Amino acid sequence: MNLPAPTPIRHTGIPAGMALLLAVAAFLGAGLWGMSSARAQPQSAAAEGIKLYLERAATGLPGRVEVVLGRLDERLQLAPCARVEPFLPVNSRLWGKTQIGLRCAEGASWSVYLPVDIRVFAPALIATRTIGFGNAVGPDDTRLEEVEVSREPGSPLADMASLEGRTAARVIASGQILRAEHFRTPPAIGAGDTVRLILNGAGFSISASGRALSTAAEGQSVRVQTDSGRVVQGVARSGRLVEMRL
Repeated sequence: MNLPAPTPIRHTGIPAGMALLLAVAAFLGAGLWGMSSARAQPQSAAAEGIKLYLERAATGLPGRVEVVLGRLDERLQLAPCARVEPFLPVNSRLWGKTQIGLRCAEGASWSVYLPVDIRVFAPALIATRTIGFGNAVGPDDTRLEEVEVSREPGSPLADMASLEGRTAARVIASGQILRAEHFRTPPAIGAGDTVRLILNGAGFSISASGRALSTAAEGQSVRVQTDSGRVVQGVARSGRLVEMRL
């Protein structure tokens, strides 16, 4: 993921002797600890800077994004810092409940991790009834509405065409968001099936029958034993066809 450069967050007018960086307190929503409204302004700007950074980094997510900042452990003792930079931890994902890093880039050497909630709202298919394991899904079984798709992991579905030929790989409760992980594509060929071998060459085509030695989905490789006992390999196609090429 290519992310925008961190937005430096500068703070002025903060006493150097503070044990905990007051700007971080703004990120936490921990209150101003008796500071004047004039000194509260840098903290508010810092929180807005964090949200702006996350919103920019989340560009490209499928829908409307809301950023909710969490709280750090108030027992943290951080040295005073003149400039704080946000960063994304390794392998973190801007999706649902996650973390953003804050590091001091001027005046001290420390880094902390702030809990954040990246809420993504987008159109998605919702089950209108309980869908049993192995069942196909029809238009009457779903409705399309904008929901928080980031409340669970996975890839939400928004198009009925993406469910064509697929069946439920688990029980899906009524009201649940339909996700790609909830479905599977039945195999085009099963082990033991009688199949038709099609050998295509330059200007000719030959067909023969055989028995599949393995299970394969559409487009996957499958081994077939011909009626003469020879074992060959081809590509599984719908209709129990196996395509071979010279």
